[in-house]
Formats: sequence, C-alpha cells, structure tokens
Amino acid sequence: MGAVPGTIETEQRPPMALPLRHFVVGLGFLFAGAVVGIGVAVDAVPGLGTLAHVHLLLAGWVCLTIMGAMTQFVPVWSGTTLHSQRLASAQLPLVVVGLVGFVTSLLLNSFTWLVPFGGLMLAGFWAFVYNVTRTLLTLDNYDVTERHFLLALGFFALLAPLGLLLALDFTRPVFTSVAVSRPNVVAMHATVAVFGAILTTVYGALYQLGTMFTQTDLHGVDEYLQPIEAVGHPVGVVLLAVGRLLDAVLVARLGAALVLVAALAFGAILGRKLYEMQVAWTPMHTRYAVVVPGLVAWALLTAPAWLSAPTAPTHRFGAPEAVHLLALGTIGFVVLGTLYHIVPFIIWVHRYSDRLGLEDVPMIDDLYSDTLATADATLLVSGTLLLVASEAGLFPSTLRLVGGGLVTLGTLVFGANMLLVVRRHSPHSVGRILVGSLDPRQKTAPTGDAPVRE
Repeated sequence: MGAVPGTIETEQRPPMALPLRHFVVGLGFLFAGAVVGIGVAVDAVPGLGTLAHVHLLLAGWVCLTIMGAMTQFVPVWSGTTLHSQRLASAQLPLVVVGLVGFVTSLLLNSFTWLVPFGGLMLAGFWAFVYNVTRTLLTLDNYDVTERHFLLALGFFALLAPLGLLLALDFTRPVFTSVAVSRPNVVAMHATVAVFGAILTTVYGALYQLGTMFTQTDLHGVDEYLQPIEAVGHPVGVVLLAVGRLLDAVLVARLGAALVLVAALAFGAILGRKLYEMQVAWTPMHTRYAVVVPGLVAWALLTAPAWLSAPTAPTHRFGAPEAVHLLALGTIGFVVLGTLYHIVPFIIWVHRYSDRLGLEDVPMIDDLYSDTLATADATLLVSGTLLLVASEAGLFPSTLRLVGGGLVTLGTLVFGANMLLVVRRHSPHSVGRILVGSLDPRQKTAPTGDAPVRE
C-alpha cells in the first residue's frame, strides 16, 4: 500500500453506494447508542440497557464503519479486486437486522430471541471476514496495514461465535459442563472485540492514513517502535484474552503489559507523523490529534489497574476512569476523523474526478462544512473531557449527564455534516444509498451526470 494518494488504484473500488450504506447506517447506530447511554445514566432504559448501549456503539457504529471501510479500501489500497460484491452487499442487512433484534431483545428481556438474531449477526460478520480475507489472499506479500487487517479479521471471526454462545447461555446453560465460567467468557469476548478486532484495525488503518495524509514516512525511531506494536499488540491481546478466560492472572498480566506498551509505541508513531506533517491541517488531522493524548493517557492510567488485577471485571476496558479515553478519545475520534475524509473522498471520486482539469470542481475538503466540523469537534472533545473527569472523581457525577449530552449533540452535528455531503454532492440520494434499486425516486444520476452504475 502506497504512502501517497497518487498510488491508490481507484478503478479497483466497489460501487459507491456499498461503503456509504455502511457509513450512513452506522451513523444511525451511533446516535441510538448515545441516546441509550444517556437513558442508562438516568435509569430510564429497561432491561439490559448497558449491554444494549455497548452493542449499539461497538457492533453497530464502529464495526459497521470498519466493514464499509475495509470493503472499500482493501481493494483500492492493495490494487486487487473485491472477492464478491454480493457478499459485501449481504453482510450489512444481516448484521443490521440481527443487531436491531438483538438490542430489542436485551431491552425487553426477551432472551429467547437473542440466539436467532445473534445468528444473523454471526452470518453477517462471517460473510465480511470471508470476503475480505479472500480478497487479501490474492496478494503475494503483505505490508504492515494488510497484516493488521488479516489479524483483525481473525479476531472478528472469533468474537462472533463467542457472542452467540453467550446469547445461548441466557436460556440454556452452555458453560456448566466446561471448566470456564460465563463471566470469564464475557471477558474474553470483550477483549477480542475491543482490543482484537477494533483496535488492531485502528492501528493498521492509521499506519496507512497517518503517513498518507501527513505526507510523511516512517523513519528513525519509528522503525524501532513499529515492530513493538506490530508484534506486541496481537500477542498481548491473545494472552490477555486467554488469561481472562482461564482466570490465569500471570498470563493476563503479561498480555496486558504488551498491549499497553504497544499502545504507547503507536501513540508515539502517530504523534510524530502529525508533528512532521507536510500538508494543511484538516478536521481529520484535528481528530487524529485528539487520539494521541487519548491513547497515551489511557495506557498510563490503565497500567496500574491492569498490572495489579488484569482479570477484574471493573478493569475490562482499562482503568474505570479511562474507559471513555479508549472508547471516545481513541476509537471514536479515529472513526470520526477517518470518516471526515473517506465519505467526501468516495463521493468526489465518483462525482468530480473525471471533470478535473476540464472545469472548476470542488476539492475533497470543500464538500463538508468547516463550521459544522468545528462545532462537532468542540462538542465531542468537551463531552469526552467531562465524562473522563467525572469518572475520575474530579467533577460531580451529575456532570456525566452533561458530558453525555454534549457527546450526543456532537454526534448529531457530525452526522448532519456527513449527510449534507451525501445530499449535496452524491450522484445518489440518501434513499438510494440505503435501499439501492428499491428506491423508486432515482434510477439514474441527476441531470448532467453519467448514468448511475451500481
């Protein structure tokens, strides 16, 4: 994968609506997750509200965004062809229907429905894993990003059946006949999902995006830090997950130490790329700049908790006061920052790239509103800081509601900005992106554009 945009093979891209559909639906889950989170904080959500909140944000927003991004950019970056567009089209409705039913079942305490809806999610995630893996296996060798993606796909393949077993255990005890307990399987599932599937993808993508969109290369100390992360992180995730499953504290502690060291190493690499940046600052860079202190602070705050009690339920995602630094300050801002480029990029390539040099066309960063971008960054950063400070006991716990409200408002502003990009510049309507040819309002592109090719 090349470090500069000029090396990208855009002709290898799948149809525009395919990744955008994932991103638009993911935004819906982001807003739903934020609302449910506020409802949980005020004790207004029935059933297993916290579990529903986590699944809406991680399985809904983050994982759907990852699925759309990999489907779009693995072929583009790697110069190959997506194995199957049919599988790529099928994965989204399977996960969406499964997740909506799964979350509804959690909120209504209708546990018998968790298994069929969980089975749909499993089918969707496995369709994604198989499709992208088959795409990557056509390559002769792999760079650091592609290696991370293969590892992440392996974690995705594991987390889905673990989740289904946990769903089944609600109504039919699964773990009573084996030497592991349900809480330990929950801990393994959470570890594989957040640190395995999601964070491994984040690191892999930022090796590409961090160099590409700062116009820099890995050099100097980066050459020593990269192997620390590239080896230490996946090995650490496996050891941490297995240690939590078997309640083996020493194994989990070793894994935790490797994950933390890898996080610090990667934070240093990304920070150096932003410091050496050779291009103009954009909203994407602003959000990546939040990631660096967020990831480093999470690792430093988590180190005492993980090294003392890595298997404790309260330390599942790090130190209690650092959870939002990981979920929002790191993972959330990476996804938000990346979407600020890839949504306009995908639309620009399909709508304007063939007009470049023939007429005046907007550039990629002209497609979204700078005012809205500034507003959502302010709201999201302020909300995240309030949540972190409240968890740390620096502010009254009542301010958690204020922080949650700011984050929710920020997600609304961000979503509006992205949807306006689609509405104003996409050759397809939002309805056509969501439902494809079932949308009766638009069978061809707007006047003046070439016919739509799905």
